[in-house]
Amino acid sequence: MTRGAAAPAAGAGTPGVEPLEGREARLRERLASLGSVIVAFSGGVDSAYLGWLATEVLGARALCVTADSPSYPDHHRQLALRIARDFSLHHEMVQTAELDRPEYRANPVNRCYFCKTELYTTLTALARARGIDAIVDGNNADDRADYRPGRAAAQEFGVLSPLDEAGLAKADIRELSRRAGLPTWNEPASACLSSRIPYQSEVTAEKLRTIEAAEAVLHELGFRICRVRHHDTLARIELAPDEMPRAFEPAMREQLVSRLRAVGYRQVTIDLQGYRMGSLNEGLILRQA
Repeated sequence: MTRGAAAPAAGAGTPGVEPLEGREARLRERLASLGSVIVAFSGGVDSAYLGWLATEVLGARALCVTADSPSYPDHHRQLALRIARDFSLHHEMVQTAELDRPEYRANPVNRCYFCKTELYTTLTALARARGIDAIVDGNNADDRADYRPGRAAAQEFGVLSPLDEAGLAKADIRELSRRAGLPTWNEPASACLSSRIPYQSEVTAEKLRTIEAAEAVLHELGFRICRVRHHDTLARIELAPDEMPRAFEPAMREQLVSRLRAVGYRQVTIDLQGYRMGSLNEGLILRQA
């Protein structure tokens, strides 16, 4: 396995420092230097672009692997399968068992560490069995400022982040994806279903099924950027600000309440702050301040 990652160039993620084309060229060079890779492929914006470009550069020496588990939404599973099919990626699904880990189920603030440990244990074994040189993930330059305990697991397993190394931020990756014709270029940000459960509240398969069913209702009703935060019998809906007025229309409000009650919630609320990534981390930030 390749260990360690080249440090990102100074200011590489700052607009105007280096043209986007130059950073993409550096990414191509980095991928070529690795010889062969497993791409941790969720099918989201970042991993879809990385999987596509790795295939462009390395051909059959790039294997995109999607980890399937109860915490992985079916919507994203189907998106990953569609992208792999439509863009002729070398793709496999593997089963991961993070829910079998007591540390993960306990849902501590570093829950993602245990999830990524499970994932990278599986991918490392696969890489060794196939003689693949490196494992790469879709972390980008913007992720440096976010709370991501899974990064510790990536470092322990020697997982590389070539998008970050090349100084590519989320907006850059969306633009490069658009140019490549990838349908994920404007896909909303995604995260595992466990991220909807407050820390210290146990993660269970039943809760994950309830959350997925509730978010499926929102998508069916036409909401595009949304989350259902799971507070036991209460569903706290987060919506993009421009989508929020629809939720307060009388007919829509009735549908939201009745249909989310049907999947198992007794109370349904709408968070007036709207959708924001990692809202369940807000309490952590306040305690650490």
